Order: sequence, then structure tokens, then C-alpha cells
Amino acid sequence: MADIGTVRPLWWEDDAICIVDQRLLPEHYRVRRLGDVESVREAIATLAVRGAPAIGIAGAFGVYLGMRSLEGDDWDRRLGEVAEFLASARPTAVNLSWAVNRVVEVGRRTRNTQALLDAALTIWEEDRRLCHRIGEFGAPLLEACTAVLTHCNAGALGTSEWGTALAPIYALQSRGKILHVYADETRPLWQGARLTAWELSQAGIPVTVIPDSAAAVVLRQGRVQAVVVGADRIASNGDTANKIGTYGLAVLARHHHIPFYVAAPFSTFDLSLSCGAEIPIEERSPEELVFAGGRRIVPEGAAVWNPAFDVTPAEYITAFITDRGVIPPPYPEQIAKRIRPEI
Repeated sequence: MADIGTVRPLWWEDDAICIVDQRLLPEHYRVRRLGDVESVREAIATLAVRGAPAIGIAGAFGVYLGMRSLEGDDWDRRLGEVAEFLASARPTAVNLSWAVNRVVEVGRRTRNTQALLDAALTIWEEDRRLCHRIGEFGAPLLEACTAVLTHCNAGALGTSEWGTALAPIYALQSRGKILHVYADETRPLWQGARLTAWELSQAGIPVTVIPDSAAAVVLRQGRVQAVVVGADRIASNGDTANKIGTYGLAVLARHHHIPFYVAAPFSTFDLSLSCGAEIPIEERSPEELVFAGGRRIVPEGAAVWNPAFDVTPAEYITAFITDRGVIPPPYPEQIAKRIRPEI
């Protein structure tokens, strides 16, 4: 059993990113070493590393890896190419482009590869602090609960440590209070069943995996007292993109009078977007739905639509749990006050 916070998806070691290949969990724990920008982008695109903050960290290191051997007058052109190459790997999670652009700005000012690495290391360490702050701010909201429901994986595996949605649960555990977590399986890639259940088990937190279609029954029966999810992008009005299925869960929570919380760091807020309709939604390969366990489960000729995310309207969100405190409605005013675009 791991101590609180020791499960981590990626770290910097010997001039390369080391990642836990999350495609192989829970059957196999395997560390991959990514020593060039191409392997970083491939790992992000194929979900070997995933979770909005984690792919942002990977992208930040990827900028350095793409630039470390370059000298001369091609610096600015190459920097732009590396940034575009990495940011296009997954379009919905704003943390990726945010982190890449932050390192690129350092590169344009300094034209120095060590400065790029230092910027990436700062983002990595900063994310750990932000996750712990989310946990501390969120813990009081869940203190009276005995069980909560979550969707997808917004825990330690999706960040640098503790996670976002699971951070308050780890914070409460550090104080001696153990919550029971119900984890949606999260089709079609089973991030809840494979990843959330694995990391919570590693931390000694009781977890029950349920079919996505059982969430309504869990809420109706009062098995949980709150729903907590992460986010991949939050518009300035509070509309929130997260893993497909989140919107339906928010509607169910509203119907059953269960608080629905979204946990995310400031870097997940995109104040350039006025509402959720402007958030780009990634569509993934039909094969993720067509095949399960190596077996075809969708007949030949049937059409397949595989959006990776949906958008939950702000009106269904009880509050945002952020590193800058709990943000209540009205969201346009409160988000503008707490999340400043110049930072």
C-alpha cells in the first residue's frame, strides 16, 4: 500500500520524462522513459499519460526536449513548431496549451534551453502545491459525507500528486477521516474502473466501481452525499468540459438534490471563452467503441460516434473547488474575481 500522495504518473529523471503507462493499469505497472518530443506527443495522444494537469506537465517538458539540441537562428521558428506539435495532441484540455505556451514564452525571452527546463520543473512542482491546496479547500465540503461519487480519473494519476477531484478525499484521509468512493467505470476506456479504483486501493481508501448506468440508482438510494469531478476546460461563465458522461451525472445530481462539485486548478479556466459552446470537443477513434478486450462488439456497418468529453452547463454546478478557494455562483463574476487572466 502506498502512502498518501506517493502514486504519481510522471517525473523528471536523467534528462527524460518518466511516465507510468496508464494504458496498462491495473494489470501492469510499467514505467516508460520519454527522451524526445515525438514520444511525448505520442504518449499524450494515446493516453499513456492523461489527465489535464498531467498532460500539461508532460507538454512543458516536451518543449524542452524538442529544443535542447538546437542552436542558431532557427530558434524562434523551431519553438513555434514544437509548441504547435505538442498542443495539437489533445485539443480539449486547456492545461496542455497553457503549459506549453508558458514555457514557450520563457524560451522567446531567454533563447536558452536550461531556462526551458527550469520553467517545466516549476510547472511540475507548482501543480503539486495546487493539488494540495484544492484538497485543503475541498475537504470541509465533504467532511460530513460518508461516501461520494466520482467520474473518470481526476486523482493522483492525472496530476503530479493527490489530483483534483480526489484531492479533498486524500486531505481528509490525512486527517484520519476515510470516505467511501463510488467510481463510475467511465466507458469506453474505463478510467474509473482501471485507474481511480487502482489508485484509491493503493492509498487504502475503500472504493466501489459501478457501471455508468448505475449512477442514477446510487444517487436515488442516497448511497452518496456528493458528486466530485475534475475538469479539462472551464469557460468564463462556468460551463465545464469533462469526460463524456459528466453532463448526465450533473443532471442526475440536480434531480436528486445532491451537491455537484468541480475541482480544478486555475490553469483549467479559459477566460478567453465566454461559454461552453466555444470549447473544442475531441472526438476519438471509433475503434475505442467497436472493440472491447480485443473482441468486436459493434457489428460491421453500424455508425459510431465517440466524443471524449461533454460540457456541463454552469447552472448544474454547486461550486468549483480550486487552488484559490471555493468559487460559488454567480460564476461569471466570481470566476473573474478569483481567476485573473494575467496570471
